[in-house]
Amino acid sequence: MADLWWWMLALGVAVFVVFCVALALALWRRRSQSGSEGGADNRRPGRWIVWGGVVMPVLVLTLVFGLTVRAMTATPGEVPPDALAVEVVGHQWWYEVRYPESGVVTANELHLPVDRPVALTLTSADVIHSFWVPELGGKMDLLPERPNTLVLEAEQSGEYLSRCAEFCGIQHTKMVMQVVAEPAGEFEGWIADRTRPPAAPPAGPAAQGREVFAGAGCASCHAIQGTDAAGTSGPDLTHLASRSTLGAGTVPNTGDRLREWITDPHAVKEGVKMPGAELDDEQMDALLAYLATLR
Repeated sequence: MADLWWWMLALGVAVFVVFCVALALALWRRRSQSGSEGGADNRRPGRWIVWGGVVMPVLVLTLVFGLTVRAMTATPGEVPPDALAVEVVGHQWWYEVRYPESGVVTANELHLPVDRPVALTLTSADVIHSFWVPELGGKMDLLPERPNTLVLEAEQSGEYLSRCAEFCGIQHTKMVMQVVAEPAGEFEGWIADRTRPPAAPPAGPAAQGREVFAGAGCASCHAIQGTDAAGTSGPDLTHLASRSTLGAGTVPNTGDRLREWITDPHAVKEGVKMPGAELDDEQMDALLAYLATLR
């Protein structure tokens, strides 16, 4: 795909240069012939139309078509047997990420092992979204009616961003997923860490915050491993405190921003389905203390 892009860029630049040269020659000739009568070659416009309007476009499009077919044949058409299976579900406006082999479920973060093919099964829970990580190549839609499969393989470690590439509503631009490509050992360590439920909160505000979480109705939408919270309509919060952002990359994951998000999420990201929580200051402080333990 990268080779195809460079070819298209080179051809586009070449065509643009030819056009600029032809335009300059035409303007110069028109100025030099102004005031003169006769002597114009009536056949010349016809030759320009044939060569510039027919022959050159046919050659360029034929070359691009051939390069495109070559790129398509080089793109994996089947899932390699050793590929890591990952399921990505698009929501308005966040990503749900599942690792079926380990049972790990997270939100707005995708970890990939380096030098191993990854088969992404892409679906949508509502409208059409689009998965795209430019540095890793490949772009594919997340459709509500059927799954699509995209095979990626990261060649080196790094952190990238996936932005939804299909307009999906008023917060389309605030639908970002962090993609981390890391060595196999670090990836396995991340998976092992995510399979362990957070430790029980210590006595005090954090323990009270756990009760606030259950009593305020948060558990009806969100899930936390090791607790009775098993909601599926909102992001899984099992390891919320380890994430760098809130609202799919909208704001950094800090205590003040989390308080603002819980109190009035629509002020942070208009149109989200999460309602604001009506909690007093003591309840909010306890809830934040509990959420800070979810690592």
